[in-house]
Order: sequence, then structure tokens, then C-alpha cells
Amino acid sequence: MSNEQRETHAKRLLEDQLFTESFEVLKKQLVSEWMHTETHEIEKRESLHLSIKLVDRLYAHIESVLETGQIAQSLHKHPYI
Repeated sequence: MSNEQRETHAKRLLEDQLFTESFEVLKKQLVSEWMHTETHEIEKRESLHLSIKLVDRLYAHIESVLETGQIAQSLHKHPYI
């Protein structure tokens, strides 16, 4: 997949309401579960914490693909910036 195709696809995903809503709902659910763990549920909290971080990393990666493509396009249009 070319960089332009990746950027286009990332933009389409980030503009898709169901896609972004899915990330928001999933993160809220994970945070809620994490907040409602018992004191002795250390492993469960650790697992939920990692899951929350993974959701954030995945979303950030998709945003990065879009931003990198936009920066590359800007530099291509204005190579002396």
C-alpha cells in the first residue's frame, strides 16, 4: 500500500463516526472495569491498564499515518519550508 493510500485510508477511518465511537466506548468500558477492580485484583488491573494503553496506541498509530501523510504532502507542495 502506498503512503498516499495509507493516508487516505487513515483519514477515512478517523472520519468514520462508528469507528471513532468504537474506540471511545471501548476505552470507557476498560477504564470503568479498571476503576471497579478490588484491591486484591492486581493482575486484572495490570491487564486492563495494558488494554487501555493498547487502545490508545492503536488510535495514535492511525492518527500518525494521517499526520505523516499530510506533512509529506505539505513538504512536497512547498519543498523549501
